Amino acid sequence: MKKLALAFRFARRDLRGGRKRFRIFLACIALGVAAIAGIGSISSSIVAGLAADGAVLLGGDVSIRLVHRQATEEQRAWIARYGAVSEITYMRSMAHSTDGAKRTLINLKSVDDAYPLYGKMAFDKAAPLARVMERRDGEWGAAADPAILGRLGVRIGDRVRIGSTSYRVRAAIAQEPDQLSGARAITYGPRFIVARESLKDTGLVRPGAQIRYEYRVRLADGKASDDLVAAFRGALDATFPDAGWRVRDRRGVAPGTQRIVDRTTQFITLVGLAALLIGGVGAGNAVRSYLGGKMQTIAMFKCIGADAQLVFATWLIEVGVMAALGIGIGLAAGAALPILAAWLLGGIVPTPLRIGLYPEPLVLAAAYGALVAATFSIWPVARAASVAPSGLFRDAVAPARSRPGPAVIATIAACIAALSALAIATAYDRVIASWFVGGSMAAFALFHGAGILVMALARRAGGCRNTALRLALANLHRPGAQTANVVLSMGLGLTVLVAVVVVEGNLAREIRDAMPKAAPAFYFIDIQPDQVNDFERAVRRAGQVDGINRVPMLRGRIAAVNGKPARDLAVDPGVRWVLRGDRGLTWAADAPEGAEIVEGKWWASDYKGPPLISFDERAARGFGIGVGDRLTVNVLGRPIEATIANLRRIKWRSLRVNFVIVFSPGAIENAPQTHIAAVRMPRASENAVEAEIARNFANITAVRVRDVLDALAEVTDRIAAAVRVIAGITVLAGALVLGGAIGASRRLRLYDSVILKVLGARRREILATLLVEYGLLAVATALLAAVFGSIAGWAVLTRVMRMEWTPVPESVAVTAASAAVFIVVLALAGTWRSLGQAAAPLLRNE
Repeated sequence: MKKLALAFRFARRDLRGGRKRFRIFLACIALGVAAIAGIGSISSSIVAGLAADGAVLLGGDVSIRLVHRQATEEQRAWIARYGAVSEITYMRSMAHSTDGAKRTLINLKSVDDAYPLYGKMAFDKAAPLARVMERRDGEWGAAADPAILGRLGVRIGDRVRIGSTSYRVRAAIAQEPDQLSGARAITYGPRFIVARESLKDTGLVRPGAQIRYEYRVRLADGKASDDLVAAFRGALDATFPDAGWRVRDRRGVAPGTQRIVDRTTQFITLVGLAALLIGGVGAGNAVRSYLGGKMQTIAMFKCIGADAQLVFATWLIEVGVMAALGIGIGLAAGAALPILAAWLLGGIVPTPLRIGLYPEPLVLAAAYGALVAATFSIWPVARAASVAPSGLFRDAVAPARSRPGPAVIATIAACIAALSALAIATAYDRVIASWFVGGSMAAFALFHGAGILVMALARRAGGCRNTALRLALANLHRPGAQTANVVLSMGLGLTVLVAVVVVEGNLAREIRDAMPKAAPAFYFIDIQPDQVNDFERAVRRAGQVDGINRVPMLRGRIAAVNGKPARDLAVDPGVRWVLRGDRGLTWAADAPEGAEIVEGKWWASDYKGPPLISFDERAARGFGIGVGDRLTVNVLGRPIEATIANLRRIKWRSLRVNFVIVFSPGAIENAPQTHIAAVRMPRASENAVEAEIARNFANITAVRVRDVLDALAEVTDRIAAAVRVIAGITVLAGALVLGGAIGASRRLRLYDSVILKVLGARRREILATLLVEYGLLAVATALLAAVFGSIAGWAVLTRVMRMEWTPVPESVAVTAASAAVFIVVLALAGTWRSLGQAAAPLLRNE
């Protein structure tokens, strides 16, 4: 204890004049900690907002959803016994301007007098919802998203035709309390809200129509506890076990949003951890540089009797204090980020962020920061403590070779293991986190090895005759050179950036080039069986058509697999979406065009036996099932058990009409149904065909694929821009490491500059030497990052996203070249002052 107290006293005294030399150390630790703490705090704020406003966002304490059909009178009467009930419907439809010249896809929502059970509707002007939607002078009123008004070229007070009736638009929607419940902006279009009683006048409600009926319940006058909600759901399941509806409650109001938040949090947390690991290199360099300036002090300590333990404890305490300060700065910045995010994301996130102090992400970020600081700092401190005094005095010109003892190595290994375990244990997807940990270790080994290789090549090529080149090569492998650390840190950051560019380029090519070429021009949905022939004749009559792919369709839910309820299944997260909600179903006597059967075989075209199913091969693998296993599908409240006859490999990006489940004939074709048609045609025929269908079939909805792809491309561009910014964090961490390396070698650079001037070198010749040195370092780092980043991008695309990989050399080259210029400029900026140093003062001081 006396030795530890002495170490604290020495550390406190030494830090009085040495804190400035820890600036890079502090910045490296604070940057990564702030990124992890910030995204964790923002995520917690969003989740807390969802939990606090769950009833408002859901529209009730409990939501019960059916597709195709309404609840029976018995079911509605039973539900109404527990509280107030509001009945809402959602469906796709087309909105037409009064003259029929313009039309757009909309999300048609009908509400009753009880809506909303929670929250309030807000319009562009003060008006009660009932007044906006009421029937007045023989006309129904409606509220529309401003986007609809812009697309149709109409104003408040104008008429808009929906189906076979017209609505007077009396207000523009400014705020919708339950917008998360029916939010499907890309495939459903913007919202158009009407009275539920008016829906029958549109002619859109027909057997098999793609309508979602939702029944929202407010329990116990809005004072329902979580126990009461759980009791209601239990009673509902027990009373109607085979109803086939989807039930949600305010405790899990937006599972889709929750999943997105969790995945985004994991991604950015891993990026923040990558930045922290890169910053750890800089932190280690900063510690090494700081101790380099203390070598004479440490040597004197040892000469007057200080043992290795005292030296190690003294300077480890100093590093620990600075690490705690850096972590504190990062935590403060991260905790404050939700305030900035609430302002920036106000129009994007559908629920207000609950600003507060959330301990869990802060503790996690602090743990990451402490482990990284320890991992990269213990070795240089232990090395300085273990070297003999004579070796410390000569360390600047002849670095002492020493290897800390087994205890130090074991401690560092334990820190690395703890980092890995923490990253995996706290991840939303532990498989991805495991790949990240393994990839990080491999990347560190590769880039560290690459840095050593660059130094070895520079040493071999050092005999050239050009003076500037010879001096530059010597600087790359001289004692104390930071070449390996710069290649490691900048290379890792640039690799992340190049990988992002590769993935982004392939996604953009897929959405803008490959998918549009394979995609149909339109999907037409809600085609009634008695309209099929007239519809196809109208399409061919209106313009040139290259092909019509039409199939019957209805919807159902997977209720059980081999008799085990779906809710109890252990399913791979990548295919869990198959169990969420209702899936499109169809049947076919023959295999669909282009079907790739990978297991089993298709049934005979005249098959009339027990129900069989053709199932998606990837979903089957995620379920752990195959040919011969049984699926129970709830279709309109009726459970149908069928045996899997074959597995198909579905290429969803082909944009063909594909279904996860295809039944054999005789199982479901007598159920209420509609047809969906994918129509291929030249672009010149699109408007004419759409107008013809709109004129003759008010109930048929046209989904223009190009509009969907454009919306998807816009979303992808926004995500890509955000990801590039996030990836920039790793580059910034690398830049900090580079700045620290330059700062650590500044004194050597100063001596070099002075000696060269004394020997007759001019300023421009010294500058040329630095340009060559930094240029070689930048080019080597950029080339390595381009190669490794392209490989990483290929792995993400082909193994994770299961897409085809196409080289994007132009984008990679631009990114690598920009990075090389950035490295050179940053390095020159850090050494520019050394060029102007006068020789005389320095020589006199020495």
